[in-house]
This record gives sequence, structure tokens and C-alpha cells, in this order.
Amino acid sequence: MIYPQKLKSGDKVAIIAPAKSFSLLSDSLKNIANKRFEDLGLELVFGKHINESNESNSSTIESRLKDLHSAFKDNTIKGILTVIGGFNTNQLLKQIDWNLIKNNPKVFCGFSDITALNNAILAKTGLVTYSGPHYSTFGQELHFEYTLDHFIKQVITNQDQIIQPSKEWSDDAWYINQQDRNLITNPGVKVINKGKAKGRIVGGNISTFSLLNGTEYMPIFDETILFLEDDEESYSADFDRQLQSIIHQPWFNSVKGIVIGRFQKASEYKLEDIIRIFSNKNELEQIPVGYGIDFGHTDPKITIPIGGLCEVDFSEGTSQIRFLKGN
Repeated sequence: MIYPQKLKSGDKVAIIAPAKSFSLLSDSLKNIANKRFEDLGLELVFGKHINESNESNSSTIESRLKDLHSAFKDNTIKGILTVIGGFNTNQLLKQIDWNLIKNNPKVFCGFSDITALNNAILAKTGLVTYSGPHYSTFGQELHFEYTLDHFIKQVITNQDQIIQPSKEWSDDAWYINQQDRNLITNPGVKVINKGKAKGRIVGGNISTFSLLNGTEYMPIFDETILFLEDDEESYSADFDRQLQSIIHQPWFNSVKGIVIGRFQKASEYKLEDIIRIFSNKNELEQIPVGYGIDFGHTDPKITIPIGGLCEVDFSEGTSQIRFLKGN
């Protein structure tokens, strides 16, 4: 495995748009995000093509590849964050210069549609990347402390990290109205299947992750901890059949534990839906499963090292997730 060098004050971080365009963000959101990075002592540089936008609210494959390759090639850049998610990141995979990325390892962070890049980079180069906040996420004015703290713990410091649930969460359109927030008490992790496990993390957004099934871009390990979440367009039947598709993959016997994120309110998931999905799958009986962890399309969110080592303990009266520090 290749662990990127942690970020430090004075480092340059590139902002690129492998999916939707930077032009979709408001000036006020950008100002808040820029100040947050400034407070961390990080200097932002922006990809040449990130403001381009076509009928898909994205730029061309060629433009997105140029910004991705330029960010990895530039030795003065130590980290890369994606602008926002979308629907077309997997268009890039066949044309990426994987040797360039392998020979220039650096922090790479994003989530949602960026799941395709997180896992493909791991599969093709062995580089640990991070499923965590986009640049746009840093534009959240209120209730950002938990997300920021977990970002710092993963990409700036280097230590074991026990994940403690947030006290409250939200599913607001904060990017439209920063002051209109509705905080919900976090009930914490719900254990679906009891047990303990250790392995390397793969996964992210299940809809995007499933696009890698049967391809060379799916990372495979002897012992895997699978992290899965989905957005507001997902319903229990969608998650059920996508999970079943993953179970059918020849590498699934390496999965030793499953960690499920928090679903958005619009998807109308209930705890009993998750219990039903998992209880109906005999293949999952001996696999520890926890549900409701702080990652996905709600806020706040942890930063997850894709390819990093993880221990889960979903024993009686216990629900602990531990990220082990990288080299």
C-alpha cells in the first residue's frame, strides 16, 4: 500500500472537477470554503478547466483528465480535493495515466460520484485515498466542526482514530440557505450483526461503487471492510439489489465486516428496512454489520481512508470503529 504524505501548513492543494463544474457554486460558498483552507494554512490552486460546463453541468472528458493529471504531476501540489460530486466520473477511468498517479502519491479526497476514482486509484496504484468532504463541503457555514475535525485527523495528523458518533446530524439544503438548518439528535450506531473484524476499507457510495463490479478498477484484498452509503434517490429496494450484486462478486468472500452510512430523509429508510435487507441474506449471517455511521450525503461526515486498515467491533453492548494509522 502507498500512504500519501500528510498535509501541513504551507502546502498547496489543488481543486479539480472530475464530475460537476465549479461554476455551480455560489460566490458566498466559495468565500467560506477558501477561508477554511486559509485557516488550515493550506494554499489553494484551481484546475484550469474547472469552470467549464456543458449540458451535463460538467466539462469534457479531455478537460477533466488534464486537470487530474496536472494536479498529480505538479510536485509543488501535496493534496487534491474534488469540487463536488455528479454522475460521470467513471468516464475518466480508461484514459487515466495510472503510472503518473502511482509515481506521484498525494492526498486525494472526495465522495459520492468520486467513489469511482477513490477505488479505481486504489486498485490500479495501491494509493490510499480519502472518501471525505469536497471543496464545496468546506463552504458549509454552520455546524461544520465535526466534519473538519475528522478531515484533519485523517489528512493532516497520523494516528489511530476511534470514530465517535456526532451528537447531531442534518439533511438540509444548506448550500441554498446557510441559516435554515434543522439539527436531528443522533441515535448512534445500530448493530445489525454482532461480531469483530479487521481489514482494508473499500467502498463509498454504493450506486457508484457498483459500477466497478467486474472491472479492473475494483480493489480486492484478502480481508475487506466494506463501507457503503447512498443518496436521496436511493430506496430500500435499490440498496437491496445493489448489495446483492456485490454479494455475487467473486471477491465478496474477502468481506469481513460491513459499515453502513446514514441515509438521507428523502429515501425514507427506517432501521427495520436495513434489518430486513440484511436478515434476508444468508451470505451475511456471519459478517458483523453496523448502521448509521456519520458518512454519506448527510452532515456531518467522517473522512474515510479508502485502502486504509480498519477494525470494527460490533459486539454485545459495543459499536466501535477504529481507523489504524498509515505508514
